[in-house]
Amino acid sequence: MIFACPCTVVYIAHPDVHHSSAKSKAKADALVAELVKLAPGVKAAAFEADLSTYENARKLYDQVVEVLGHPDILFSNHGVTGPRIGPEGDMQDVSPEDFEQTWRTNAGTHFVLAQKSLPYMQQQKWGRIIFTSSVAAGTGGVIGPQYASSKSALHGLIHWLSLRYCKEGILTNGVAPALIEDTEMMKNPSDAVRSKIPIGRLGKPDEIAQIVLMLATNGYMTNKILVADGGWTNGGGF
Repeated sequence: MIFACPCTVVYIAHPDVHHSSAKSKAKADALVAELVKLAPGVKAAAFEADLSTYENARKLYDQVVEVLGHPDILFSNHGVTGPRIGPEGDMQDVSPEDFEQTWRTNAGTHFVLAQKSLPYMQQQKWGRIIFTSSVAAGTGGVIGPQYASSKSALHGLIHWLSLRYCKEGILTNGVAPALIEDTEMMKNPSDAVRSKIPIGRLGKPDEIAQIVLMLATNGYMTNKILVADGGWTNGGGF
């Protein structure tokens, strides 16, 4: 999760929703140190939050504002998988509770963070909201129905926010990756899963970061979900 304001402040949060908080914290702290070293005038901080609840999402935003000020850019990048039953799994193995928790984390708290970020963006008539979706939103994916449908929900949110707020200088977009290396979400994917990617390899975090940076700085792109999937989907449009 990244909040940012032009030139001077970067905000970083690492969610303790599904994976090792110690590992996430170490990565976040290292990134903060690197940012301060690269740009001594930059203020940077890391915050920890369990973003599976709406209350915690609101608290995270308030903590960021208290320490560093209101964000101009929201990059909402957190998520969980829920049960990994695969494309040939049995829907009976996903409980309504699993489904609801996945949706709350993967769509609901993204909604809350955007809701909290909007008033300041409206006040200054400039803002960027960027969500991380998934190729699963358009293909069904390789995890399960709870995950694919939660990511599809983000697309509807992107479209609504884009059309409602673009005339106020607030642009909303999404990035939909396929499998990305060096992440906890899909460790050691099977050969069958890898074979779905025509380019022949997993994506790299830096390749997704380049897309996010473009969306954060471009002033003419809104209401788009950019697919970065190594050729997995035909045409790449959702």
